[in-house]
Amino acid sequence: MDLNYIDEGKILKIFTYPSPILKKIATNVEVFDDELKELCRNMLTTMYDAPGIGLAAPQVGISKRIFVMDVEFDRKEVTAADGQTKYEIVDRKPLIFINPVIKNKEGQFKYEEGCLSLPGIYDEVTRAKKITLEYQDLEGNKKEIEAEDLFAVCIQHENDHLDGVVFIERLSMLKKNFFHKKLVKRKKMYSDSP
Repeated sequence: MDLNYIDEGKILKIFTYPSPILKKIATNVEVFDDELKELCRNMLTTMYDAPGIGLAAPQVGISKRIFVMDVEFDRKEVTAADGQTKYEIVDRKPLIFINPVIKNKEGQFKYEEGCLSLPGIYDEVTRAKKITLEYQDLEGNKKEIEAEDLFAVCIQHENDHLDGVVFIERLSMLKKNFFHKKLVKRKKMYSDSP
């Protein structure tokens, strides 16, 4: 993918839990056009800006079965001409998955997950260690990949968003309730401030 493609995108609003869009089951993409390419470009720009390693369309308010990710990029601190410190995204390997379907799961892998829709919340989640994913690319071509470890975890996490599931719902009831109360309290605190 042309990396300049990403730099031209807009930063989209990321919806946070418990926004209703995050509970909705996303619909398949039927039309592969310039509008879809623009959405994916904007999603990648938003993901890198956040920064995160994955972003699903429902997280930016679009209930479509799309997610973008990059588990390999790095942020490099640079000093701008005006003396301010900025971050530059390097070693990008952006991926776009449209209408993804996980076909095979093997083993178990624990990883501490976070989520752009659950800022400041991190916890270990057990997922499949290795998966096979069928999906379509930006042109609508059918593809298949195998993924394992962090790559597989990220795919499963983003795919959950397409089914209206956020990662805290994969935790014990006690932890889920704890994080839910914490997030609702934080949301109320910020909505009450001027």
